[in-house]
Amino acid sequence: MEAKKKKRQPNGQQSSQYDKIFKENLEAVISSIMQNVLEITAVSMEELPDDIQHTKERKPDTLKKITDDKGKTFILQIEFQVKDDDEMVHRMLDYKAMLIRKYRLPIYQYVIFLGKGQPKMETHLTDVGLAFEYNLLAINSVDYKIFLKSNRPEEIVLSVLANFGQETSESALKDIISRLEETTSGDLALKRYFKQLRILAQLRKLEQKLKNIVMDSIAKYIDEKRDVAFLIGQEKTEERIVRNLLSKMSLTLEQIADIAGVSVGFVKSVQRQLTEK
Repeated sequence: MEAKKKKRQPNGQQSSQYDKIFKENLEAVISSIMQNVLEITAVSMEELPDDIQHTKERKPDTLKKITDDKGKTFILQIEFQVKDDDEMVHRMLDYKAMLIRKYRLPIYQYVIFLGKGQPKMETHLTDVGLAFEYNLLAINSVDYKIFLKSNRPEEIVLSVLANFGQETSESALKDIISRLEETTSGDLALKRYFKQLRILAQLRKLEQKLKNIVMDSIAKYIDEKRDVAFLIGQEKTEERIVRNLLSKMSLTLEQIADIAGVSVGFVKSVQRQLTEK
């Protein structure tokens, strides 16, 4: 048995969820990320094919041809990373070699770390005749209010990964939820961004706090069983659903039973357990 417990890392399914969110939202947030995280002001931006083929195939998360406000034209590559990767410096070197060969322009490479804490990935690599480095930035070093003030819900969702400063996590989460409500039209769109917020909150270990705030703040959106399951984090057990409804909602036992799809007797038994604690 290992002396130290290994640090929990996002599994493949979680990583694919994070990737899906950024793929869905990337075009809406790329300008903001460039301006507020990378400090690049683009006056023109051209999408480039993301398949770099030479002896192998690589697919960057973001690949753009940029002309900035100083008249400089270059290739911008951005990778989003949810956990430390010991191979990242080698991956970025592979990318750079292939991008230089294909485009013959300066290559600016950034890895944006989305996880909790500070990244520990190596950014430099030296060898005989070689000195390579890429830029590594943590999104949690950016003031969350930069994303919060946007009118795009795709950007507002990113606030949960940024730096809350002097704000408590509860206060910041309430701000984020409020801004999503203000900038989103229609329940379906709002639920989509709440789902994204819930998934990203896992990277900051804020899912439980978010769950409680959501139940208190947006109870007006609960109208069906599937919505209840969604708003409390898609809990799978009937008991957990009933516990949350009893704790957070002013509903009759019959209403809770109907929403959760259980008997009134089951609700009463859960209520007794809570009372006895």
